[in-house]
Amino acid sequence: MENSELAELAVFAVVAKYLSFRQAATERGTSASAISHSIRSLETRVGVRLFHRTTRSVSLTEAGEILFTRLGPAFSDMRAAVDELNSFRATPFGTVRINVPNSIAPFVLGDAMELLLKRNPGLKLEVVATDTLVDIVEQGFDAGIRFGERLSQDMIAVRIKSKFRFTVVGSPSYFEGKQPPLTPHDLHSHTCIRYAFPSGTIFNWEFFKNGETVQVEVSGPLTVDSQELMADAAARGLGLGYVWEDRAAPYLRDGRLRRCLEDWCNVDEGLFLYFPSRRHQSAGLRALIEVMKA
Repeated sequence: MENSELAELAVFAVVAKYLSFRQAATERGTSASAISHSIRSLETRVGVRLFHRTTRSVSLTEAGEILFTRLGPAFSDMRAAVDELNSFRATPFGTVRINVPNSIAPFVLGDAMELLLKRNPGLKLEVVATDTLVDIVEQGFDAGIRFGERLSQDMIAVRIKSKFRFTVVGSPSYFEGKQPPLTPHDLHSHTCIRYAFPSGTIFNWEFFKNGETVQVEVSGPLTVDSQELMADAAARGLGLGYVWEDRAAPYLRDGRLRRCLEDWCNVDEGLFLYFPSRRHQSAGLRALIEVMKA
């Protein structure tokens, strides 16, 4: 097989993974027109159409599905073979892609990114921060970060942070003339800032004390999809916020926010790095795991 044929197959695999010429171009570091030209060349050479293409969507034909299914293991074996060369290098090389919730990314990855890249100058790190729940295998990620240990059987989870708590906060102006809530049930008489997931589902506030867990469906005129925006809105006196302690820390230090319900904010959310339980792990992923565990 000539180099040009192998290159076309590699382009085909990326387009098939994303079903998007634009995303494939971004990953390959080229233009969408170059990707399209490569696919047309491959289809001409093999004599069959591999993709259904419209102005709105891209999908695999039956022939394309068969080719993609066969190519997957072959490209995985090639990546593994190249990665084994890391044993002859001082540090790993290549790219590691990781998915992390946007609401916690700065507090989880800040130090880790710096340490990982300084230790491994040949390594590249690609971080996609989104609160949308994604399939890391389908989306081409090496690993993901999320709360909770309940994962599918083909995933391995490594705990990376032992303490990650929410806190209820409000501004001094909000509390003027108001009795702060003493129990979670008191929140029903307060204006609260609601948080919506990308799916549109509203996040209930959760509390724990003396073995009792309480979930509260709060209400208020403002709904946001950003922890940063919630903390800012709470500091402006628009209602009570339910945010990560680390997110609230700068506001608490300068007095723009005050805590309440502290004795109920004891829910310790376990944070895990998870990745497919494949026999072969890239040297880059192993380096990431080592840094995140530390």
